[in-house]
Amino acid sequence: MAALPISLQKISLFLERLPGIGEKTANRLAMYLLRLPENDLKEFAEHISELKKRTKLCKRCMNLTEDDICSICTDEKRDRKTITVVETVLDLLSFETGNIYNGTYYVLHGKIDPLNNIGPDDLYIPSLFTRLEKEGRDVGEIILATNPDMEGEATAVYLMTKLKELQAERNFSYRITRLAYGLPIGANLEYADYGTLGKSLENRRDF
Repeated sequence: MAALPISLQKISLFLERLPGIGEKTANRLAMYLLRLPENDLKEFAEHISELKKRTKLCKRCMNLTEDDICSICTDEKRDRKTITVVETVLDLLSFETGNIYNGTYYVLHGKIDPLNNIGPDDLYIPSLFTRLEKEGRDVGEIILATNPDMEGEATAVYLMTKLKELQAERNFSYRITRLAYGLPIGANLEYADYGTLGKSLENRRDF
């Protein structure tokens, strides 16, 4: 690192702070940026500088957007009766990339994690219930799609409890469902862990 010019060192050290980027990869990326044509580098720098200024949260679902309401929420072709609750925008993108879902979303931006002092009020959970106060009678199903780890399960259980309380209080009729977890397509049973096999048995269905 000491052999690099100071300006290049600064870029490399910054890139190294990005998730999954080590020192060698950061150096290679910094060298790549240095080799870019001047116009491309300026365009890239402009996009970076505008990132925080232009990006905000959708007022309805907390997805990232440049408008008050995101393109998913304004899409009239979407099934507005179904809301899938996810932890992050990256989780939302997984549904969208697969083109397997046509409902709407709600993004929590995290999960309940007591060990790291993250509680329900540290996430966007209160805003979800504010939305349901307005839209609850039009909602047919709420899918809890938090990850199947300890914190994700705790978040799903908390949400389920609160959603049922709201349902009883306001006489809403929506279903509350949880994503099924089990064996991936193409997997061999001998390589599956006990937890996955257990979930596969638990979530079995008629054939």
